[in-house]
Amino acid sequence: MAKTVVVGMSGGVDSSVCAHLLKEQGYNVIGLFMMNWEETDGAGVCNADGDFSDVRRVCNALNMPYYSVNFSKQYMDRVFSHFLAEYRAGRTPNPDVLCNREIKFGPFREYAKSFGADYIATGHYCGIEHADGRHRLVKATDAGKDQTYFLNQVREEQLKDVIFPLSGLTKPEVRKIAEENGLATAGKKDSTGICFIGERNFRKFLQTYLPAQPGKIKTLDGQTVGEHCGLMYYTLGQRKGLDLGGRQGEDGRWFVVKKDLEENVLYVSHGDESPLYSKACFVSGLNWIGYEPEELITCNAKFRYRQPEQEVTVKLERGGAFVEFATPQRAVTEGQYAVFYKDNYCLGGGVIEEVKY
Repeated sequence: MAKTVVVGMSGGVDSSVCAHLLKEQGYNVIGLFMMNWEETDGAGVCNADGDFSDVRRVCNALNMPYYSVNFSKQYMDRVFSHFLAEYRAGRTPNPDVLCNREIKFGPFREYAKSFGADYIATGHYCGIEHADGRHRLVKATDAGKDQTYFLNQVREEQLKDVIFPLSGLTKPEVRKIAEENGLATAGKKDSTGICFIGERNFRKFLQTYLPAQPGKIKTLDGQTVGEHCGLMYYTLGQRKGLDLGGRQGEDGRWFVVKKDLEENVLYVSHGDESPLYSKACFVSGLNWIGYEPEELITCNAKFRYRQPEQEVTVKLERGGAFVEFATPQRAVTEGQYAVFYKDNYCLGGGVIEEVKY
């Protein structure tokens, strides 16, 4: 009897091809669409309706059953409330990371099991290795699409019985498979923006939940050069949106180098990027995946998604880890994640709590 796999269907091309590949491999495949954010447009139409319509079209084409489940409350309680709290604290969160642990491999996994699922599958670009009772995250073949960074907080036990069918494929290959098999999502644009919330005017969206507190923009030597519209709208290294064009000069651009939450001051530098470079950071909330850490670890790390891996030394201490960089790193940001790698494996990661300059 065929094993049952429940696929997280988003209405995009990746999850569509994921379902197609599993059908080809002989699994009994069920599609499950998650609604995690309830909001209507100006015409009163739910923004998720279009995505669910695409799920319906794909599942009908693949002759497989599909269902929809609403996890909006769980998303609000477990992900979005944290997202707001981090911005309120002057940090820069990454909701996609938390969403994977708290929704996709949490309530979604549990709900999938109610269908009698033997496995769950998603369209993530990453691999997984199940051996000797351990579950290890493996980097995807397509280095430009590898999504292990976003899975660094998923607990190892949550990865049991998980399949990632796209691990060995590139994005162009995925789109080609979708085209060749007449899947309605073949040419659909990739989703961007906040996880499950999507693209929007970020400042306007955040203002709905957090009151903006304008303040001064200063240089590191204390000179006032402008006004900001709320510290939460800025991140380290940011160049655009500072409205300091009239002070540009010939020595480079302005960029954010520090935020002082207590005094509500945004600090900027002009041309000189050296204040952005740090030598180490302290990380909390460590999550190890298929790996037993030693007190001192030499490995690689990424401090943001698109960054190449950097050589680091990780020393376990104070319930977290002190991460020392082999070379100074630019714009390492509190609230983001340090994600650790060794060879072809993602070892896990933790939240950047404090940056050492």
